[in-house]
Amino acid sequence: MAATRALTVADVYDRFAKGRKVAESDWDYTIIPQKLTELKEKHKLSFGGAFIPEDKGTKDSLFAAGLEMLVETGYYCTDLGRVMRVTEEEVWDGIKKTPTRLTLGEGRDSARFHPRRGNSPAKPVIQGGPTGSPVSEDIFVQVMQSYAQEAVVDDLVNGVMTTYEGHPAKTKTPYEVLATMAELRATKEARIRAGRPGLGV
Repeated sequence: MAATRALTVADVYDRFAKGRKVAESDWDYTIIPQKLTELKEKHKLSFGGAFIPEDKGTKDSLFAAGLEMLVETGYYCTDLGRVMRVTEEEVWDGIKKTPTRLTLGEGRDSARFHPRRGNSPAKPVIQGGPTGSPVSEDIFVQVMQSYAQEAVVDDLVNGVMTTYEGHPAKTKTPYEVLATMAELRATKEARIRAGRPGLGV
């Protein structure tokens, strides 16, 4: 029977909280490698010298193996040390409900994301930014502005502010939250300075 609604954040948390307890080392070094080896043999997967397979048969086998992997192993939450399981029906339902178009940003600065196939003539969306890399708060605006003012950049991916008013932005402290809020303000300022206030982030 197909899933009737998408899983909410609360649904996901509840499933993890009730899920099987697994040590991270067991997940990383036993469960995942063993299942990968099993599915590789079962689906007769071999890329030969190709880095990315292009023949339909191999791509179909890869998808089937990936689907089976997800359903049989589930997702692992490192914070809770537990596994959440999903059904094949839920996976297919999620795929069917996934948007095929996405617009980020506003007005003339907006960027439209859509699927591209191999050798597509359509221009790819170019995201610019330090992408999660640590950036000092004293140069954060300037770093983000340097990306925003490049005409080829369609969308920004911000860095991570390492301090807030000189205090280390440590995880699970108020400074982590304050630094995140400062990142958002600084990124907005950078877009304004670059003359692209509607650029997506």
